[in-house]
Amino acid sequence: MAAESAYVPPVSDYAFLYREAFGLDLVDRATGGELSADDAIEIIAGAGEFAASVLAPLHTVGDRVGARLVDGDVRLPDGFAEAYQAFVEAGWITAEAPVTAGGDGLPGVVRAGLGEIWNASNAAFALCWLLTAGQIHALDAAASDQIRETYLTKLVSGRWTGTMNLTEPDAGTDLGAIRTIATPRDDGTWGISGQKIFITWGDHDIAENIVHLVLARTPDAPAGAKGLSLFVAPRLLVNDDGSLGDRNAITTVAIEHKLGIHGSPTCVLAYEDATGYLVGEVGGGLAGMFVMMNSARTEMGFQATGIADRAYQQAAGYAAQRVQGAVIDRPAGTPIAEHPDVCRLLLSMSSRIFAMRALGVHTADLFDRDETALAEFFVPILKGWTTEDAVAVTSDAIQVHGGMGFIEETGAAQHYRDARIMPIYEGTTAIQSNDLVGRKVVRDRGATAEVLFGRIEQTIAQLQRQEHPVAARTAERLTRAVAASRRATASVLGFAAAPRDAYAVSVPYLMLLGTLAGGWMHALAVVAVLAHDGSSDEDAARLTSADFYGAHHLPRVHMLAETVAAGEIG
Repeated sequence: MAAESAYVPPVSDYAFLYREAFGLDLVDRATGGELSADDAIEIIAGAGEFAASVLAPLHTVGDRVGARLVDGDVRLPDGFAEAYQAFVEAGWITAEAPVTAGGDGLPGVVRAGLGEIWNASNAAFALCWLLTAGQIHALDAAASDQIRETYLTKLVSGRWTGTMNLTEPDAGTDLGAIRTIATPRDDGTWGISGQKIFITWGDHDIAENIVHLVLARTPDAPAGAKGLSLFVAPRLLVNDDGSLGDRNAITTVAIEHKLGIHGSPTCVLAYEDATGYLVGEVGGGLAGMFVMMNSARTEMGFQATGIADRAYQQAAGYAAQRVQGAVIDRPAGTPIAEHPDVCRLLLSMSSRIFAMRALGVHTADLFDRDETALAEFFVPILKGWTTEDAVAVTSDAIQVHGGMGFIEETGAAQHYRDARIMPIYEGTTAIQSNDLVGRKVVRDRGATAEVLFGRIEQTIAQLQRQEHPVAARTAERLTRAVAASRRATASVLGFAAAPRDAYAVSVPYLMLLGTLAGGWMHALAVVAVLAHDGSSDEDAARLTSADFYGAHHLPRVHMLAETVAAGEIG
């Protein structure tokens, strides 16, 4: 029975993306010359070595042992606490935190690579840092000096971890239905009472304290989302001198039994007049929490890429050594990787992963350059499209294994189970597509979408100047895909009088734009490869990947455009 293969970080892909794919040194531009692509590649390589040696060995352990609730406290599998301390001591948390919060402020393009690596090596573990990073951004944006000094500094140092407390039994997507109450006290603190569910890393034993960021309603607040305020509530109270005091009145009622990410404790928390501290203004909770939510949604794109790549690596490794059946036009003993359909599956997976990886870097680069409108346009696409495609990639990885993929001992099934939550949490794909259609397309009458189409056409013009068959095919396919995308965007804008039509096809529209953007990423790769004086095996592989994506995945744009034009049916 095949064992799970070792994780190999995609250092060469990030080297290509940082140095060449976008026509310049992305890292140098993002940092004003303080760091170069070469520096970033060293960072990525170091992270990859750490992830492969420290985090990846706990991937299967976390799945099979999982988090356990023992006498009211969550216990993680052996090795998790030591891995977290090594993660902190290596400086990875401080490195990624923004300078304004006291961190080193690595640019987004580098954080994109790190996010993929942490999640590929151990997605359940990475969720702890993902939520902490989001809380750091939220507190950095809105917290008072006292909260910054007491809580933010400890989060940035890695000594404490952070959570996001939104969901309640009767308030999931509808945050306006939140019932948790925060009552003011004479000493300036607030008493928080209510129940929160699905709290990722809501309790654990790997750091000395946990900081909960909680949405709650004040007693006289108006109904709906405008009545929500944001609070910090620590697991252990903090004394005036900064030392840790008594346990706050927050009880871990249960941990959920889930399909996947078993090493990530998903908790039910009960607040019983727990002590909390207001973040920002009363009634400004949703705006504050959206900072954390948007950070998490971008990170979901990196998580999707990481899990997909880990599944692909295992499938490719298995196919390269598994011999089964006669392979057409190949000698006896040829492994299954040469079967035409297995070859198709592997190319399908790898071409999707490159597109996801490149779009993650491009979106991060837009944020680095403060090109906010297009960056925010891509956030729901990055979150929705990559997570949906990651489920497809991890499913294909099982298919490559055949019946062995359905057996838990091979490890292939874990990637699929871990990936399945991604299109759901941090806002379902429909939530992302509603945001895309309502706030990013209809609101500006398609102006930002047209900026995207225009930039893709600039790349098409570069392809058309190349005398190469892959460049010609890519340009022709992408030209038709842009035309179909424009028609789909016009359809969405044309549904103004019947908004149900627009929202009924918002997910297909999001997937259309994600697929189109993936094709653009491959087109940029083709331009960069053909700019070389010579050609390497890696260059040839990039051209093959782009050609495959254009033939097998980009045509989905045309199908989805028809679906979008149909509006709501039924």
